[in-house]
Amino acid sequence: MNQFRILVVDDNVTNLKLISDLLACEGYAILNAMDAEKAQIILSDTLPDLILMDIALPGMDGLALTRLLKADPRTRHIHIVALTAFAMKGDDQKALAAGCDGYITKPIDTRTLPAVLAGILRSPVAVAESVAQ
Repeated sequence: MNQFRILVVDDNVTNLKLISDLLACEGYAILNAMDAEKAQIILSDTLPDLILMDIALPGMDGLALTRLLKADPRTRHIHIVALTAFAMKGDDQKALAAGCDGYITKPIDTRTLPAVLAGILRSPVAVAESVAQ
């Protein structure tokens, strides 16, 4: 059983449950937040190994939160993967420029997501992983 903690930040309850349940079945410890503010509260107490970050969040968006986290010495080491329905040309580059270590489009492929995340978690440094559906 792995010991990695993953924070899933998504304002869609269905997506949040699907991803959380899938990763919990893989043995990950899962934390959930439906917006950037709740994510910040969680991060004040617990530092996960990876954050799956929805981009379109109410209030502060996921890219703004990513920039804050990557600018903070306490949280900059956390792998952050954009998890988004935005799939226009250049959206992946915007996510990577904001500090995301990867970019996964929705709808997610439940068969490949665990392996993609395992690869990112094994990486000692940020990786630019792009997974297109």
